[in-house]
Amino acid sequence: MRSMRFGLQARFLAAMAIMLAVVLALLGTLLHRQKIMQQEVADLGRDAMHSMVEDSLRRHGEATVDQLGDALANPLYYFDLDAIGSIVRSAQKEPDVSYVLVYDNQGRIIHDGTADIAVYGQTMTDPLAYEAVNARGMHTQWSAQIVDVSEPIMIGSERIGGVRVGYSVASVRAYEEKAINAARARLNELGARHLGWIALLLAALVLVCVAIMVYAQRTLVRPIRQLARAAHDIEVGNYNGERMVSERQDEVGELVRAFGTMSDSIARHDRDVRRMAYTDSLTGLTNRLAFRESLDHRLMMLRGAGRQLALLFADIDDFKRVNDTLGHEAGDEVLQQFAHRIRDAVDQMGGDDALLARFGGDEFVILIQDGDVRGSATRLAEKLVAELGRPIVVQDRQVFLGTSIGITLFPEDASGATALMKNGDIAMYQAKVAGKNCYRFYSRAMDQAVERRVRMEQELRGAWERGELSLMYQPVFRMADSRIVGAEALLRWQHPELGMVAPSVFIDVAEQSGLIEVIGPRVLRAACAAAARWGGNREAMDPLFVSVNVSPRQLRSGDLPDVVAECLRDTGLPASRLHLELTETAVISDEAHASALLATLHRTGVKVWLDDFGTGFSGLSHLRRVPVDGVKIDRSFIADMLRDPDDLALTTAIIAMAHSLGITVVAEGVEKEGQFNLLRERGCDLAQGYWLGYPVTAAEFAQLVA
Repeated sequence: MRSMRFGLQARFLAAMAIMLAVVLALLGTLLHRQKIMQQEVADLGRDAMHSMVEDSLRRHGEATVDQLGDALANPLYYFDLDAIGSIVRSAQKEPDVSYVLVYDNQGRIIHDGTADIAVYGQTMTDPLAYEAVNARGMHTQWSAQIVDVSEPIMIGSERIGGVRVGYSVASVRAYEEKAINAARARLNELGARHLGWIALLLAALVLVCVAIMVYAQRTLVRPIRQLARAAHDIEVGNYNGERMVSERQDEVGELVRAFGTMSDSIARHDRDVRRMAYTDSLTGLTNRLAFRESLDHRLMMLRGAGRQLALLFADIDDFKRVNDTLGHEAGDEVLQQFAHRIRDAVDQMGGDDALLARFGGDEFVILIQDGDVRGSATRLAEKLVAELGRPIVVQDRQVFLGTSIGITLFPEDASGATALMKNGDIAMYQAKVAGKNCYRFYSRAMDQAVERRVRMEQELRGAWERGELSLMYQPVFRMADSRIVGAEALLRWQHPELGMVAPSVFIDVAEQSGLIEVIGPRVLRAACAAAARWGGNREAMDPLFVSVNVSPRQLRSGDLPDVVAECLRDTGLPASRLHLELTETAVISDEAHASALLATLHRTGVKVWLDDFGTGFSGLSHLRRVPVDGVKIDRSFIADMLRDPDDLALTTAIIAMAHSLGITVVAEGVEKEGQFNLLRERGCDLAQGYWLGYPVTAAEFAQLVA
């Protein structure tokens, strides 16, 4: 079974992955925001701590300086350096104090807390000294390293000096940083605790997703895959697989049970369909499809084994006449009787592995592969020709048909089924060409004949435009006075390489290929145009006519009256001077259609003749049902009428019965004076043939009648 690139389970996994990705993205965003918030909290704490420390330091410093000012007032007034030093050193012991300086009104240092007071009397020159000396009250100054708090020392309202206390900013900042770090550590601890909870929740979410996937796999994906495998088995024709059963009472269980029922129904219908698909419904024989499958299988088994196989293609001769004259029910009965005879012959002479099939219509195919295949095929073909040549009784009438058989051999003729079947068809066609009711083995020369026929069809296309096709006109004489009354238009093909091609060859190619539907109207138009130019000196009561042959394919197309009307209108030829010749078999093949078509032509004034009369299967009874104006007795009767009394009697009967129906009789193929005299004695109306006149060009015919 073809693997699915993105199945249901994969989609579930993708959905879960997307959901987890979204959750992780949200968690990542939350953690990022938490980190930012921690930093903001730390910064706010640092700022608050900084402000608080600065404020505390300022108040503490101011309080300390204020106390020092009060404590130093008397010692400074009495200039008691020992007492001043003791107070200063005591103040220097406080935390974060960098220096304590006592100075006079001019800013000279009186005491710095040291024992030797090395800077005694020196003027303070640091950047903060000026404002400290000139301040009139408590004054606090800030620098990067020091917070300087100073205050004048007063005795009453008199200023006697001042005191400065410097606090180290670095130590304050260290304390501040320590406090901030402690706060940050606490925040980090809280963040780690929250991260742990988040990780725990994420793990729980992953477990839930896995549980959902496992549940979906067991309850949904697995049954669907089982259904898919079962459907694939059904698709390839395997109906013997394990039947799916489910006890679940949900939608999936209902689907599985419905699928099992459907599988049984499909298997049952498949058996019925295969039986119908592989069996011919009329004869009960194997049909084309089953035969081809069996042939392919047998060829595969025979390849390389050095064994032979023969195919016999049998086609009933002239079967169409049965359908046309007796009806399709009689045709079906004929097919059944033929199938029965062929089956008996194959059972007797075909061997155990023989296979008989009906390919459709009136074509049967036999496969044999036992013993001497060529000899068996020959004997079976002879048996079939003999058996199928015996008359068949249908509707209390005897029907003589016969069969044409083509034989092809494996592996001599071909190694593939398609080529073998083509060769069998070619050999069967050659049997029909050879006279029917016989058999022929396939040969390479037959392929060449088919190729010549295909090449002729290709070269026939466009032959009219190239000027290779032309019309000749054979005079038609009135037998009463031996006068020319018209001509039959005959199509000729002058091939640039092959020379003059026989009409019996290329007309048949044109008819089978459908080219006659293109060539026929052109022939009709050219003949009408030529006839319109004839007879300028003829009296009005005796105009010349032209007869044009119409093929069965043109008659079946249904547009013949329109084509005739258009040609008559464009050429100016009167309708009464155009005679259309149709073969008897073409008319009786669809008598109702032909009668309606010929009636339409009659109303326009065009005359209709039946060509090759007497060779058909119908007899004279059809002349009463089909509106025709004349019949042309086939040349085969005329040729033997001088020495064959039966042909003379039949010709005489045709003339008499046609005249009784008011139908003109034309004899074709008159090549001897004796034939002409006999026909005139029997009352034949018109005649044509080489004894009377050869086919000539339109110009030569015009000179002939002038």
